[in-house]
Amino acid sequence: MRVIICGAGQVGYGIAERLVAEQVDVTVIDQNPELIDIIHDTLDVRGLVGHGSHPDMLTAAGAAEADMIIAVTLYDEINMIACQVAHSLFNVPTKIARVRSQSYLDLRYQPLFSRDNLPIDMVISPEIEVGEMVLRRIAKPGALDILVAADGNITVFAIECLDNCPVLNTPLRQLTSLFPDLLVTVVGIKRGQQLFIPNANDALQAGDIAYITAATSQVHRTFILFGYEEPDTKRIIIAGGGNIGLYVARAIEKRDYRVNVKIIESNRKRALFITDYLEQTPVLHGSALDQAILQEALAEDTDLMIALTNQEQVNVLSAMMAKRLGCKANMILVNNPLYEEFTKTNGVDAHINPRNVVVSKILQQVRRGRIRVVHSIAHGQAEIIEGQALETSLLVGKPVSELRLHEKLRLGSIYRNGEIIRPVGATCIQPGDSVVIFALIEAVHDVEQMFRVSLDFF
Repeated sequence: MRVIICGAGQVGYGIAERLVAEQVDVTVIDQNPELIDIIHDTLDVRGLVGHGSHPDMLTAAGAAEADMIIAVTLYDEINMIACQVAHSLFNVPTKIARVRSQSYLDLRYQPLFSRDNLPIDMVISPEIEVGEMVLRRIAKPGALDILVAADGNITVFAIECLDNCPVLNTPLRQLTSLFPDLLVTVVGIKRGQQLFIPNANDALQAGDIAYITAATSQVHRTFILFGYEEPDTKRIIIAGGGNIGLYVARAIEKRDYRVNVKIIESNRKRALFITDYLEQTPVLHGSALDQAILQEALAEDTDLMIALTNQEQVNVLSAMMAKRLGCKANMILVNNPLYEEFTKTNGVDAHINPRNVVVSKILQQVRRGRIRVVHSIAHGQAEIIEGQALETSLLVGKPVSELRLHEKLRLGSIYRNGEIIRPVGATCIQPGDSVVIFALIEAVHDVEQMFRVSLDFF
């Protein structure tokens, strides 16, 4: 596969890094020679300095032979034009554009991104994708990672096994017999730095991070089983009134979360701007690193502090300060994995990596076959994948026990005609089933093969 990436910023770099790890032929275009030097020196890619939407640059990047263009510069118009040029002049099959302006994303103007107008196969708004992740984490504050699959009927989440977890040291096979009506599967375990697929005889230990698939209707019960009494999150402070912070606050207002939210924004002009967009959310002008501002926001009586500024240091320090003032929990936006490791033991409860969220979204297009959802976890060590089984699929027609599945993957949940099925040895997957799989990176190719569209299908 040959991919052209327009934009060598954090998002572009993250995408290139992941694709290169999978032996994809990648060319990156950016107008900033310093960014091209960095990406060229650290990754095995071709780097070109120039304008990503110019035909001569796309020609030099090999657009005539490219399978995909991913335009993720800071400018919506450049991204959209790059896709248009790639389609009109080079017939590039798959075109992905980063679009930040909410005006372009308004549902009333959805026909704009069609083959007859702007031929873009996937429009990505990092702010919306990250904002939705924040909202899911607000709903389940104990989860270290969370996503929904099968049209919302299946939830996959990561949870830390604390010392008081009732199911510690219990072989996983016994969980099935102890809770036969609980449609839950432990599909992965991270123990220290090791991420592995558990077998039926494995048992969870204190400190483990368990990756679990569950019927969405049973997630609350599953949290209780693992020793988490989910407190109601009634009071939230958002540090940062940028696009993500504004999106989260507006969504909370519109979706009637029954949550009291305050925003702290350091830029006065921006603070005034977002005040006009919000109906119920107070906006405080000041720095989230100012203890007086945190106290004015009543941090000591707050359930959750979410730091969403574009400065990682501010996010880390403001979250720690709020926790020290009495805030019960915090969550921060952070791109650098080193910050994640450092802050885990320094008063930060949860992390959201925007680069990982965007890369996961793009991997849905990179993955071959009937793949509906892809979520990258543990910095690319594994993926959670939802695929649709076709009549020609290798999964169909035999009991699970007779399938020669890669040892580095685990079937999690099956969705069939409104029913959630926990796969066991005798389970037979049927055409049309949605199947959620946890796969270590070594087994991802095998998952693609499972959902590959055979010529026999047509």
